[in-house]
Amino acid sequence: MASAHRLFELARAAKRLPHFALAIPLSFGIVLVAQFAAVPLLLLSLAVFGDRGIPQDQPWLHGLAVGGLLATSFAGIFGILWAWLRWFEKRPFWTLGFERDGALLKYGRGLLIGVAQLAFVIGVLALFGWVAPEAGREPFEGWAALGGVLVVGLGWAVQGAAEETLMRGWLMGVIGARYRPWLGVLVASLVFAVLHGLNPNIGALPLLNLFLFGLFAALYALWEGGLWGIAAQHAAWNWAQGNLFGMQVSGLAEAGPILWDWQEVGPDAVTGGAFGPEGGLAVTVMLVLSVAVLAALLARSRSMS
Repeated sequence: MASAHRLFELARAAKRLPHFALAIPLSFGIVLVAQFAAVPLLLLSLAVFGDRGIPQDQPWLHGLAVGGLLATSFAGIFGILWAWLRWFEKRPFWTLGFERDGALLKYGRGLLIGVAQLAFVIGVLALFGWVAPEAGREPFEGWAALGGVLVVGLGWAVQGAAEETLMRGWLMGVIGARYRPWLGVLVASLVFAVLHGLNPNIGALPLLNLFLFGLFAALYALWEGGLWGIAAQHAAWNWAQGNLFGMQVSGLAEAGPILWDWQEVGPDAVTGGAFGPEGGLAVTVMLVLSVAVLAALLARSRSMS
């Protein structure tokens, strides 16, 4: 396992690191600017498929449209960061945490962890009768929609990797390298939560869970010494919420084709209600346990080094 300080060591390869007063607003600006890349595709989709902007007859086209919008909305983050690193910090893009050693293994492990975490949450909610299967709308739900479910996963892969590259690879890295590692973790986790503050159905508990997810993601990246695993976990987590189990993803209802459609029938405080599982106590408990496990693993690795 790589050093827990590896991401900060990579950030120190920069010729200069931005002050926190520049880094924090810049992270918001990068997300905002990147969103404009999806506008042409959205307009094209509206022109071709009508007022909903998504195809209404074939699930794989539905998944392609949703996945394409996800990908184009977030792919710009990579390009902006590449330019920033090249001309301001003067370091290569891979120093954000994309070293080649073990990349496939780490990515695969992250995918499994993301799906397993969400499946655990849904399983616990189902055990107590707080979620239940919902009658689907053919052909966008069930095995007939499998092609679309898989295709939209490519969009989540771009989205998850982009958010982790910006938050954990860059913002956490530069703040932690210039000041203190713990400050990098805290700032990146808070900014991650605030960036979702305009999502529909947001509230105090969803914001807490988003902060906890940011903390979990930071510890995961530090434990692994890179971003491959957490980028995959983030993508798989969102894909499992929206397309595997048909739940809202951070308050956003439209996630494309669904394999198994579940609905909340228990108390919103536990299930998350209209925000989706990320807004409920079931996810709070899961994230607290995940953070505790990672903290123990990091403490163990430091004691063995």
